[in-house]
Amino acid sequence: MIWPAEAIWEAVYPQLPDFTVEVLPQVDSTNSELMRRIRAGQYEPTLLVAEQQTAGRGRLGRAWHSGVGDALTFSIALPLAPADWSGLSLAVGVSVAASLHPDLQLKWPNDLWLHGHKLGGILIETAGVGDQRYVVVGVGINIAERSADGLATPPAWLHEVLPGVDAGQALLRIAAPLVQAVKAFELAGFAPVQAQFAQRDLLQGRAVTLSDGTVGTARGVDAHGGLLLHTAQGLQTVTSAEVSVRPTPMEQG
Repeated sequence: MIWPAEAIWEAVYPQLPDFTVEVLPQVDSTNSELMRRIRAGQYEPTLLVAEQQTAGRGRLGRAWHSGVGDALTFSIALPLAPADWSGLSLAVGVSVAASLHPDLQLKWPNDLWLHGHKLGGILIETAGVGDQRYVVVGVGINIAERSADGLATPPAWLHEVLPGVDAGQALLRIAAPLVQAVKAFELAGFAPVQAQFAQRDLLQGRAVTLSDGTVGTARGVDAHGGLLLHTAQGLQTVTSAEVSVRPTPMEQG
């Protein structure tokens, strides 16, 4: 596959002059590789894309598998010092979805959905070095049709709505706006994109079940990215990164 690395670098350079773009044929996980580099003292802002991940990771340690050309898997590492980290994965999701297609929806806290099925996911990790904190933003998106083996529901893929776009072209669409969105988040937090998230909120008004057994109806998110859940005990704000949410089976579509 031909990756438009130079075009991506040119688009991002005005925001991050010391930015680098690197393509690896294979790596265990782009997030893991960038976290290793940060811990080893390599701090330059980097976009790392892998043609294939052998041990890709999703949220809560879930595996993310991809074959060459089947998916776009990349991570961006850069120094970041927001006043409040809450809602960063949602802000990333808003940016990625807006760069790709109007039909994309966002499932709190970190999934991209298309036509009732999961298209991709976002994994945010941070590392502290002295007084400086670094963020690694990982994104995985199905590009071509993939098997549903081992999945509770069949996945979606980008070719359903953008049949001519390969992984490199999708990355070119995503990269510069995503860096801009992350830098904007550093200055102002999640609140400025709360309304944009609401326009793509998959769970809004739907009955959901949390992994801790709590059931309720999703009522959007607050200005910090917390999930608002109407339960029998009243309105609750769900913020725990260890809580997963699933729509009730009847409403998954």
